[in-house]
Amino acid sequence: MRLRFLAVMAALTWMWALPAQAQQLSLNTLSNYLNKLTSAEASFTQINADGTISTGTVYLRRPGKVRFEYNPPEQALVMANNGTVVVFDRKLGGDPESYPLNRTPLGLILARNVDLSRANMVVAHGYDGTATTVTAQDPDNPEYGSIQLKFTDNPVELRQWIITDDGGGQTTVILGALERKQLANRLFNIEQERTANR
Repeated sequence: MRLRFLAVMAALTWMWALPAQAQQLSLNTLSNYLNKLTSAEASFTQINADGTISTGTVYLRRPGKVRFEYNPPEQALVMANNGTVVVFDRKLGGDPESYPLNRTPLGLILARNVDLSRANMVVAHGYDGTATTVTAQDPDNPEYGSIQLKFTDNPVELRQWIITDDGGGQTTVILGALERKQLANRLFNIEQERTANR
């Protein structure tokens, strides 16, 4: 399940034509964009480490909160809140898996203040002719893995991320259009979900 969670984070890509005059975006521009992305919802397609594909809806509320709801036949739910990631497998039941958010690369973009210019955080920054890519890691704990973010320009938009976990497995998350909206607190209530899954 942990690999599935990481794959969800990595499988997002754009689903429409990209603007012809896109250009490489600066780390400062991307940091500002992420810091202003406070509450949003999007569909996603996830390419898992084993090559299988999952789909669903992601709800994001920075700082520190995310919810991945998977479409059938998947019965998984991944939530992050209060510094903890919890993975529910409704098919298997039982106690959910949990681990610290700061031990996952996703914690880098859910932080209260994202600063991609921080020393040793960004290990690659490039442009492929259509999108800007940034690969980031925890400067203090690079062994936790990395996250590659892909952004388009005009307007700046996060389209995809690829998470490489501490074992080298990769999960790709491809995002549909991000809809900025206020999200209910219940979406991120882990204890409520624990109760519902008992």
